[in-house]
Order: sequence, then C-alpha cells, then structure tokens
Amino acid sequence: MLRVAVGRRRNRNCNAVTRRDALRIGGLGALGGLSLPALLELEARGAVRSAKAQACIFLFLEGGPSTIDMWDLKPDAPAEIRGPFQPIASSVPGTFVGEHCHLSARVADKFTIVRSHSHEDNGHVTGYYYVMTGQRARFQDGQNNRIPVNTLFPSLGSKVVRELELRGSVPPYVNLPAPMDAGGPGFYGAEFAPFVIESDPVQPDFEVRDLQLPRGVSPGRMSRRQEMLSGIEQFQRAVDGRAGEMSTYYHRAHELVTSPAAQKAFDIHAESEATRRRYGHSTIGQCALLSRRLVEAGCRFVGVDHAGWDTHYTCFPTLQDDLIPQADRAFSALVTDLEDRGLLDSTLVVMMGEMGRTPRINANAGRDHWGQAQSILLAGGGIRPGQVIGATDEHASRPTSDPVSIQDLHHTIMTLMGIDTQKTYYTPLGRPVPLDGGGKMIPGLV
Repeated sequence: MLRVAVGRRRNRNCNAVTRRDALRIGGLGALGGLSLPALLELEARGAVRSAKAQACIFLFLEGGPSTIDMWDLKPDAPAEIRGPFQPIASSVPGTFVGEHCHLSARVADKFTIVRSHSHEDNGHVTGYYYVMTGQRARFQDGQNNRIPVNTLFPSLGSKVVRELELRGSVPPYVNLPAPMDAGGPGFYGAEFAPFVIESDPVQPDFEVRDLQLPRGVSPGRMSRRQEMLSGIEQFQRAVDGRAGEMSTYYHRAHELVTSPAAQKAFDIHAESEATRRRYGHSTIGQCALLSRRLVEAGCRFVGVDHAGWDTHYTCFPTLQDDLIPQADRAFSALVTDLEDRGLLDSTLVVMMGEMGRTPRINANAGRDHWGQAQSILLAGGGIRPGQVIGATDEHASRPTSDPVSIQDLHHTIMTLMGIDTQKTYYTPLGRPVPLDGGGKMIPGLV
C-alpha cells in the first residue's frame, strides 16, 4: 500500500484495540433455465451496461450513522425511540428526511435512499470488514476485538480496479484521509492495493508528499534509478521467475512523481474558495471535493473514511452540530457538482457506514450498535434517482420490505460498473472466492 504518512491516526471507536492493529492488509455455473426473477436480473444487468458507471466514490461514515435520526425518521414512535429531531419534506413528494439533512433534502431527486439494508454484525471491526469485503470476519478466539484470521479477502475497491481497465497515471484506487479498514487487496496482491493519503485535505498545508521527487534527486537521476531497478527485476525473474511485490510499489511511485496529471488531480488548492465552501470546510467535505477531482482525472474507486459516528453518549448535540451537517453538505455538494460537470451519470456515489444505531435511546442519551437496519444513499452511475427503496418497521429496527444484504450491495455496485459478477478467483490455497458472494441487484434501483 502506498502511503503519505502524516502523524498517527487514533482509534475513535469503542473497540479495545486500535483499528489499524485489528485489520491488516494480508494478504460460473451453467444456466439450466431462467425463472422470472433471474430473467429480470439479466435484463437489469444488461440495461446498466450501456450506461455503466466509470467510477465509484464511497463515503464511509465509520462508527455507524444513526439512520433513525437522518433518513428513516419515525415521528409517531415513543420519545425514547424517535429522538428530538423532526422530519422535513424533500424535493421528492412524499419523501421525508431528518431536519438536519436539509441540503440533501433539496436535491433528493438526484439520489435514492435504500432504507432496508440489514446484516447481523454489530461490531466495528467485523462490520467494517463485512461491508468492505463481503466476507464475514473470523477470529481465533471468537471475540470481535481481536485480529481476524481471514484478512486475505480483497476489498470492494480492489475488486473494482482488478476488473476494470486501468487508465492513465492517476492511481485507480485511492483511500483518504487514512487507510480504510479492510480496504486492501488481500490475496489479489499489491497491484490492486489503494494509494493511501494519510493527510487531511481540510488542513491549509495539505499536500501529497509522495508526488514530489526527494530533495536532491533530479529527473535524470530518477530515470537512472528506474533503469537500475529494471535490471534488478530482470535478474530476479531469471533466478526465480518473479519480480517481487515491492517492484509494484516502486513502479507506481515513479509514475506518481513523474505525472503532471496526478499532481494536478491532487492539488485541491486549485479549487476556488467558493467551491470549497460549497463542500464545507470539514474533513468529509474536502475529501468529497478531492474525490471529485480524482474521478475527473481517471480514478476508478475512491474510498473516504469519515470517523466519529460511534455515538454512544449524548449523541444528539454531536449529530446536530457536527456530524450530520458536515455529511449532509458534503454529499449534496458532491452530487450536485458531479451533475453540473456532466459526471454524475458516469460516477456512482455511495454513502453508508458499517451499521446503524439502536432504535431505542440508551441511558447515556446515545444510541448503540445496530446492524439490523441502516439506510444507504446512492446517486449517479445509472440508477433511477428520487426513490425510496425498502422500508423498516415502526421503530426502524428491521426491514419490512425489500431487505438488502451486503452481497446485494456489492453485486449492484459492480454490475452498475459493468463488471461480470459471475467471476470466481482462487486464494493461494485454492479456495474459490466469487466476486459478489451470490448477491442480486437492489430491486427497482435501475
């Protein structure tokens, strides 16, 4: 994984161990007849191939956003369920969202809310791993806060860049402003690892240091180093038939420091102050803006990790004053900006977390972990906007219609991007790992 190391990232969830320690980058059937659902599935996949997404921006609200306070309010529920926030009308008749999502409410006709996403994992580490890889995490001692023993599975971003043609010298897969937990290539190898920016673009001195030649190293000297590296690789191939994983990193690093396109894409200071205010001077806002620049330059998958959503204590002031307004502004600005630039049809935007929050407010005026119901926002990439798909019960505790699994989400994203989800790859030990784990298209999305 290529990184720009700027300081250390602290654990912001309730786990007993740091998230970086907990998740480390490790490492077709014949059709025997088509049922009506299978036929509709094939038709849906065919429909999106003509207008498939070229890129995906994945805004990950790490810690677990409170669905019942944002996208699936229950105003008729008891006070200990519904909380203090009120629903407001959106630009789509009959669709209501939380009052602090007012900017997204104005552009609700540009995205779709899936209210029926559900899984049974209530752990931060395990839930994050599940969402990003489509695989359940297994542990040596069975406890959620231990290091998983199956970190070899590739992330969604690594799957996407493996299946799609890589374009240009801009990294095809980027994580910011820190590594995404379980965002690595697993057994796919270093070629499909993300380029990680461990620096916050909201900071005035933000820069991507890996894009500059080391001090005292001229372009000519760098070229000679590359020639020497190529000679070493040729020798190693002659000896053992392989060049080694580190050569992949060296070549990618060389492409970055010699690429004007990459340097331009990462130069967020080139944006006007008005545009930067539009996205919000917050970490998620500026990361969303930088994601748009990367997609414009040819990046295929951008994963934004926005921490702080683990709201066990006095959650409502934090949600009202910080978390929700920042995410609301960033998402609404990103979707609108992509549309204004003619990029929304070719860019899929997804916003979600690893879980939702409990319907019932706890004794500490917060909400706890709840994977059984969460809303996902999707925009662009060939979807039908202005919809609400699925529903939950009167307390937003479980889906009552159109339940959507993590496998369904992966299948949908990859299908929208024109990827053949029927492919299967094999681990070094020969275990078959299908791309989507048997998911299906989210109903009615395309």
